This record gives sequence, C-alpha cells and structure tokens, in this order.
Amino acid sequence: MIWSNFIFLSFSLLWLGVYARGDAVDYKPTSNLVDDLLYSIAKATDCVSCHGLLISLKATAHLGDDKFVNALISICKTLKIQDQDVCEGIFLGPGPIIAHDLRSIPATGETSNRFCNAMMGVCKQPPVKNYTVPFPKPELSSLVVKRTRPSRRPPFQVTHFSDIHIDRDYAINSEANCTKPLCCRAFEDQTDPITIPAGPMGNHRCDSPTRLAESLFQAIDATNSAFAIFTGDIVPGAVWLVNETEVEKDFATFLSLTGSSKIPIYPALGNHEVAPVNSYPRNTSTGYEDEAQWVYDMASEGWMKWIGSPAANQVVHHSGSYSLLVPETKLRIISLNTGFWYKVNFWLYDSTESQPDPNGLLSFMVSQLQEAEDAGERVWIMGHMPMGGGDVFHDQSNYYDQVIQRYRRTIVGQFFGHTHADEFQLAYSNYSYQTKDTATSMSWIAPALTPRSGNPAFKVYDVDPDTYEVMDMKVYSSDLSESGYQENPTWTLLYSARDLYGPLIPGGLDTSSAFTPGFWHQVTEVFEKNDTAYRVYDLYKRRNGGQCSAYEECKERTICGVRAARSENNCALLQRGFGFGRTVMGEKGTVADRGYAYEQEQCESVTISDVLVGMVEGVGEMVFGMVSDLFSKLVGE
Repeated sequence: MIWSNFIFLSFSLLWLGVYARGDAVDYKPTSNLVDDLLYSIAKATDCVSCHGLLISLKATAHLGDDKFVNALISICKTLKIQDQDVCEGIFLGPGPIIAHDLRSIPATGETSNRFCNAMMGVCKQPPVKNYTVPFPKPELSSLVVKRTRPSRRPPFQVTHFSDIHIDRDYAINSEANCTKPLCCRAFEDQTDPITIPAGPMGNHRCDSPTRLAESLFQAIDATNSAFAIFTGDIVPGAVWLVNETEVEKDFATFLSLTGSSKIPIYPALGNHEVAPVNSYPRNTSTGYEDEAQWVYDMASEGWMKWIGSPAANQVVHHSGSYSLLVPETKLRIISLNTGFWYKVNFWLYDSTESQPDPNGLLSFMVSQLQEAEDAGERVWIMGHMPMGGGDVFHDQSNYYDQVIQRYRRTIVGQFFGHTHADEFQLAYSNYSYQTKDTATSMSWIAPALTPRSGNPAFKVYDVDPDTYEVMDMKVYSSDLSESGYQENPTWTLLYSARDLYGPLIPGGLDTSSAFTPGFWHQVTEVFEKNDTAYRVYDLYKRRNGGQCSAYEECKERTICGVRAARSENNCALLQRGFGFGRTVMGEKGTVADRGYAYEQEQCESVTISDVLVGMVEGVGEMVFGMVSDLFSKLVGE
C-alpha cells in the first residue's frame, strides 16, 4: 500500500502541472491560483474532481509510459516526498500499468469511479451488480453431515502463520530510524551516524530478519502440529526495490528456511508475491495476460513437495489456486489467490466490461466444493486477503459470499492473513438480521510475523478429528520489549481463545462444543456491553501495537467489521488516499486533522508507517514554498 500513497499525492500534483501547461484550461497560472488549486485538491472528496484529474492523467498517459512515469518521478523528487531512490523505484513498476488503465477506460463512468475509490478514496464503490453465481446442484435441505457434533477423540493441531515478510537484506546495526518507508538495511545514501541500531531479531520499523523467521519455524515444529497453513506474503515491504528477481530470491529463501520442517505446509499466494506488488493481470488483459505466469510456475514447483502434483498443476492453470485432500483425512483445503478481488491490483481497471469472476476463480472454488459435498468431505477455504475488508471489491466479495452460503454445511472454516492483525470475521445468512442463529461461517485471520506492525505472532488450532471444526485457538507471541529477545526470542502462549472467551457467553461454552459462528456472534455481543472484554480483544488484535484514541467510534466500527465477512456490510471509512486518511490543508499549508485519521486507519488494522505520516506532514509544510518553482519549470517546457 506504500506506493499507492505516493502515486495519489503525485497524481494530485501532476494535475497541477498539466493544468499549468494549459492542457486542461487556457489560463496562465498565478501564485493565487496555485494556492487555490492546492486547497481544492486537499478538499477534493467527490467524484467530479477525481474525474477531472483523470482527464489530465489520460492526456499524460497517451504521451507514453516513459513520459508518464518520469513525470511522477520528477514530481516526487522535486517535492522531496521521499528519498531519490524511493521516488524512482516506487513508480517504475506500477506506473506503466496505471498508464495502460488510463488509456483503456474513459475518465467518467463506473470503472473510473472504482479507480478513484481505490486510488483517491473520493468515490464510493458502486452498488453491487446483480449476479447470481451458477451452482451445478441446488442445496439439498436433507444434506446431512457425517458428524454434527465434535467427537470425544483428542483434537489434532494445525499451525496458521502469515505475512512473514522476510528481509534478506536486513543488516544488523544498520539504521532502524531511517528516512525510508522500511529501515534496517545498509542503504548507500544513509551516511549519518546510526541513532538506533537494528538488533539481530528485528525492530518495529523493519521487516523480519532471516534469523527471526528461523526462530518462527523452530517454534512451529515444537507445536507438534499435523500440518501448517501459510496465508501469504513472503516478500518484504521495500516495494520500490522489488522486481521479479528479488521475488524469486525471497521465495527461494522461504523454501530453504522451511526445508527441514517436520510437517507439510499448505500455502496461499499473497499480494507481495508478484512484481510489481499486487499486480495479477486478468486473462482478458490482451497482451499482458501472462505477466504473472512466472509466479504461478514458481509456486507450483516450490510447493509441490507439500501439495503434490495434481494440486501443483492446478496452481499453474488456475492463477495460483489449488485444492487438495489432506492425507488420511476427510478434510479438503481450497487455497485461493485473492489478488483478483483486491482493489489496488491495478490490472483490474483496464476494461469497462463487467467481469464478475476474473480468471474463473469462483468457478474453480465452486467445482471443488461440489466435489467435496458429493464425497462427504469437510472444507477449509484459505487465501491471503479476508473478504470483509475495505480493500475488497464489493462485487466479488458478494459473489464469494453466495458461494459460502450455498456450501455452508460443507465449509467448516476460512483462514486468511493480510491485515497483520489477530482478528476474525463472520458471515451471515441475513446481514440485515445478525444473530447467533443467522451466523453461518467464521473467518480466522492470523497475525503477522513481521515486527513492523506489532509483536511477532502465530496461531495454533485444536481441530476435531471427525468434524474438522476448531475446538480452540491459541496464539503464541514473542515480545520485542523483553530482555533477551534480540539474542533468542521466546515464543510463549499469549492466550487460549476457549479460556479467554468461552466463559463470557451466557452459560459458558461447553467443553465438548466447537467454536461455531453462533458462538463468535455471542462474543461480539459481549464486546458491545463489556468494555474490559473488548479492550482485551483490541489489544491482542493489534499485537500490543498501540490503541485507538477515538474509543467509542473505534469500538463500534471494529465490531461492525467483525460482523462483515461481506465487504459491502463493513463500516470501513471512505478516506482520501489509501493510507492518508482525510488530509486537510490548514493555515500556512500545514496538515490539519491528520492524527485523527491516522488513528482511525489503525483501528481498521491498516498499517501506516511513521514514515508515511511524516511524508504527508512534510509535504503540507513545504508544498506552498516549492510548488511555484515546479510550476515555473512545467510552464517553461
């Protein structure tokens, strides 16, 4: 998400540049006009202003990819939004994709509305288009699951880890308080004396050193799990340096670190496992449809030792998705590449044609679920991005939910990552009447390994051997603030969900009962009435990574989000810029009300680095002093 913020600001300033050259209007700019335009852009919260911006951007894109990208880089450097190398790298990858989008779609209409929503946060997502997912067979009311109550046999364990973001270039004793979006690397332009040296096992301004990942996998082996699920994101957050070669090296590092694992690992692709980040093209992007095939080929080969040849072949032919039956069980795992439903995958904006099922992933999901239902199997769905977040297309989330509702008696769990938070989401048969009786499915969302957004953590599930329902969920964590952490992280039990939440519901949770969606809905009702219980959940959700000052609003929106595994029902705020929040220019060009928006984003588990916040503040302070020089250069071209 880092680069989308840079692009957002640069787009706004590029609009000024085009405007100044006279491409948009026959008017000679003055300093007062500059001030007025800057204020207008800061206040631009409607679709009209964004569509006006797209008109200018389209004109620039038609000059060619190089000129489009170079214009963005030039503005970034001129205004010193980021270091020179970050300005260059941040636009080289996604810039041509966005230019392609702009040349392919009109500046007005539904697709451009979606584009403005994803890029600028100034247009609401359009209403969900009516589409009924086709199913090969209707649901049978007489369908009976082999066992409807958990067995008395001991449960087996499954580990769930996510968002490891291993940084191969992590440098011990390098600057952890650097000027870039990600620190703890030996950057050539970082020549000042070290103020905060990077420790061997990580820092909250940095991604995971290899040694921390090694410690994680040792801890996972100690859980005696039957298998592990990994819900994606290997590549570190230095997105301005990511290319195909770097992704391949990061992927190879992951395979090497897990080479001695005692258990199979069933993975999913994350949005960082491709270069440029997030960029999975649809098979309708003529001439570009195979741009991510190298990712699927790489994953197929690397995962084959765990998932087997048939599933590995599916990875190649189903855009990174696969299905398998866990050996010696009746549990089927369906792993989906959720990148085709992600709002900041900019390949999804190059056509105005309605495409309810990009690359046929929903069709693949349905086919595998139908086979499982026919065979009397139970199913776990896994992927990187949970379907209820504010960064999911409402259309695809709605269609996905149709599948979940149709096969709700077969699906016994959904597992995701992406948010870096320890949280969950609930699906309902009737979102207008949310009760324990209408709750139909549960999404478990794993915390991250990377210290960048909190203390490293992972989950272990106790799973019933007959129903494959989750009987308990335990979170293990390592605290960066503990003495001895940098020498040897200690992974300790943070909490047991059964012990923590079971006693809270009326009558308590019976020792033989599984964690049903209805149980978790009752827990959300406790959160509404019991501030202590909610605060504990919020603390663990953030991995001890801070708190929200706007408490009541934060609590209300958090509970709303938990009850929204369908994204159109969440309470995510529409905010300008993907990570900026609502930035308003105050007197003398200062940025006003930024802190409030920043905390709101934190409440929604959207990670915003201190560097990005500082960037917004810095631009607000300097832009009035620098933009006139920029205008003079642009007018003189």
